[in-house]
Amino acid sequence: MKKIAVIGGNGQLGSCIRKLAFDFESKYEFIFTDSKALDITDKDQIDDFFYDNKPEFCINASAYTAVDLAEQEEEKAYAVNAVAVGNLAEVCKEYKTTLIHVSTDYVFDGETNLDYSEEDFTSPIGVYGASKREGEELALENNPKTVILRTSWLYSEFSKNFVKTMLNLFSQKDELGIVGDQFGQPTNANDLAEAILKIIDTEPKTYGIFHFSNYPETTWFEFAKKIAEFSGSSIKLNPLTTEQYPTPAKRPKRSTMNLDKIEKVYQIEPKHWENSLQEAVAILQN
Repeated sequence: MKKIAVIGGNGQLGSCIRKLAFDFESKYEFIFTDSKALDITDKDQIDDFFYDNKPEFCINASAYTAVDLAEQEEEKAYAVNAVAVGNLAEVCKEYKTTLIHVSTDYVFDGETNLDYSEEDFTSPIGVYGASKREGEELALENNPKTVILRTSWLYSEFSKNFVKTMLNLFSQKDELGIVGDQFGQPTNANDLAEAILKIIDTEPKTYGIFHFSNYPETTWFEFAKKIAEFSGSSIKLNPLTTEQYPTPAKRPKRSTMNLDKIEKVYQIEPKHWENSLQEAVAILQN
């Protein structure tokens, strides 16, 4: 039975993969690990883990995702998002392991009205995006059997995310201001988990960079409005400009990604974000 190692197994995406693992247990053995059990910034630990387990596939669902804090903790962000990814890819190559690595739309600067393709020039405007871009480069350089999935605005019933934060705030406040001039694609992490396992289950593999999210684009304000609608909240929401809501790290104004490649190559058809959001809110309210 082939083995799938899931790095970051207790995080948001890792938890979603854990939910789906039962559907694949007749074909794959899943090995979930987290930063306490495996520090991927320590190459010796990665070597030991692969020697003991020898996985055919490795899903890297771990990352430093504190976008604002990364501006202060640049060294830590690069250690996790870049150096560790390079080390992981290097060991994957040694063991002939296929690496599935998750990246972000924040590798783009957001200064365009067109959807970004996988071949478009990357130009991150913050430490988080820059560290993730370097991780992409190291992964592809160190292991030719690498699939990189860029995703965006990830949420689920697990861990801290925008949807859970909104639901919490809706229960505490009567009125809330949400940024309405930044565009992107909300993505249910359960949908991303399904896409990853479909890629693993597909032969032959096509390696390289792919974009995956729900569709179409929206703003944080419209996203919040739908969360309120699906949760039955009567909170008053007001649109804010980026200038009215300054943050330590700049965000792309429009980081919408083209999803054609993953649909054509892997026959993965992304879901409408409103449908996936409705499912998530229902789970969170039960």
